[in-house]
Amino acid sequence: MTARRPCPPAPGPLEEYAARFDDLFFSLAQRRGFREYLTGLLAPRERNKTITCLAGAEPVAGAGTPGVQRLQFFLSESPWEAEQVNDRRLELLRGQSVTAPHDGGVIVIDDSGDRKAGTATANVGRQWLGRLGKTDNGIVTVTTVWTDGRVYYPLHATPYTPAHHFARARSDPAFRTKPQLAAALAVRGKEAGFGCRAVVADCAYSVSDDWYLALRAAGLAYVVALKPHRGTWAPVGQPHTPVDAAHALTWKNADHPGDWTPVERHFRDGHTETWWAADARLGGYGPDSPCRLVVATTDPATLPEKATWHLATNLSHPDAPHAATSPHPPADLAEIVRLYGLRPWIEQSYKQVKDELGWADFQVRSDRAIRRHQTLVNCAFSFCWDQWFAPPGPVDAAAPDPCPNEGPERGLSPVPPAPTALLAQGLTGDPFLACPRRHSQPMVASLDGQGPTLRTPGPDRRSHHRTRHRPLPPDLTNYR
Repeated sequence: MTARRPCPPAPGPLEEYAARFDDLFFSLAQRRGFREYLTGLLAPRERNKTITCLAGAEPVAGAGTPGVQRLQFFLSESPWEAEQVNDRRLELLRGQSVTAPHDGGVIVIDDSGDRKAGTATANVGRQWLGRLGKTDNGIVTVTTVWTDGRVYYPLHATPYTPAHHFARARSDPAFRTKPQLAAALAVRGKEAGFGCRAVVADCAYSVSDDWYLALRAAGLAYVVALKPHRGTWAPVGQPHTPVDAAHALTWKNADHPGDWTPVERHFRDGHTETWWAADARLGGYGPDSPCRLVVATTDPATLPEKATWHLATNLSHPDAPHAATSPHPPADLAEIVRLYGLRPWIEQSYKQVKDELGWADFQVRSDRAIRRHQTLVNCAFSFCWDQWFAPPGPVDAAAPDPCPNEGPERGLSPVPPAPTALLAQGLTGDPFLACPRRHSQPMVASLDGQGPTLRTPGPDRRSHHRTRHRPLPPDLTNYR
C-alpha cells in the first residue's frame, strides 16, 4: 500500500482536531473538503453560510467556481458516512475529562424548525416552526443535547419527515412522529455512553404514550413539562388539570408555606432565586405513585403562567413506599427543579448552531446531504469546546500566516466592525477566518459567555449589532 498523500492543513488548532477524523475519509479530496467546510463554518462572515460563502465565492455568480463545486460534491456525492463522523465527535467529547458525561447531567430533547422554500427538498413541508412562531414551509429537526449546566453540546439530530412524504401518510410503517424520533435519540445517547440523571423535555412530548413507553423500556428517567390545562380523568370534586392540582395546594405566606417547600436556584451568572415546589395530586399522579406531578413556581399565591412549571417525572419521592425498589435513585423537590432548570441550555445551543454556525444555511436537497451538513455543524460546535478547554500554546512567529490580509471578500465592505456574537468574538476585524495563529487564546473566545434564556429563540436576527452592507448589484441578484 502507498502512503497517503498529505492534505493541506487547516488553520491553527483546527488542523489537530480535523486530523482525528482522517481515518474516516477515503481520499485526499474528502479530507480536504472536511477541513474547508469546518473552516468556513467557523469563519465570522456577514453572509448566510451557504456553500458559496464557505468557499469565499460571490453569491450566485460564484456557484460554478471550482472551490464551490468541490464543497458541493463533498457534501452531496462523496462516499463518506455522517454517522461515523458523529460517533467520532462524541468519542472525543467522552475522552476529554472536562466534557466527559456523568450521571448528574441530563439529555435534553427539543425540535427546531427553519423555513425552506419549495417542495423538492427532502423533509420539507408546511408545519409549525417554533423559531418563527408560526406555521410555514420548512424543515424541523429533532435534536438532543447533553448538559450539566457547565458544558452543553449536541448529541444526535434527525430531521422529521412530514406524513405527506409517505405513500400511506401517517399510516405508513416508516412514518415516525417527533416524540418517537426523540425517544429513539435519547436511547441512542444512552447507548453512546452519555449517562444522565434524566431525560428532560417540554410539554410537546408529554402527550405521547410512545415517548413514555420507549424511555421506560430503555431504563431512562424523565422530567417532562405538562400542558397546564390539559385535562385528565379524576373523580368528581377532585382536580382535573395540572393547574387545578396546583391551586389545590395550601399556601398562606413564606412563613407559613403549607404544602410548598422553598428551593434555591443557582444561575450561571452567579445570582440565585428562591422558587417554591410541591408534590401535587392529579388522577394517577402523586408523591406515592410511580409517576409524580411536581409544581414549581416563583409565587404559589398567584402561580404566574410564565414562571410556573407543571412537571411529570418517574423519579420517585424519597419517602415513597416503592423508592427502594425503583430502578432510579429517588429525587427530592430541589433535584427535580434543578433537572428541569437545565432544559433551556438546548435553546442556548441553538444560538450558536443557528445564528453563527449556519445550521439552516444549507443549499442542498437530499436527506443525506442535509444530515451531513448538520453533522459538520455539530463538529464545528464541538471543536469550539475542544479549544475552550485547551491550554494556550505559544505563538510561532516564524510560521506562515494562514490568513494573509489579501483584502475583503468580494461583495463585503472592507473592514466591518468586530462581531458581537458569541462565536469568534473580537478575534478578527475582517470577514475571513478568525485566525488562531494570531491569538494564543482559543479560536472561539466566548462560546458560553452568556447563560441560556427561558424563552424560545425568536426570528433569525443575524444582522443584529452588525453593519448592513450595500445591496448587491442587480446583475448578481436578478438572475431569474
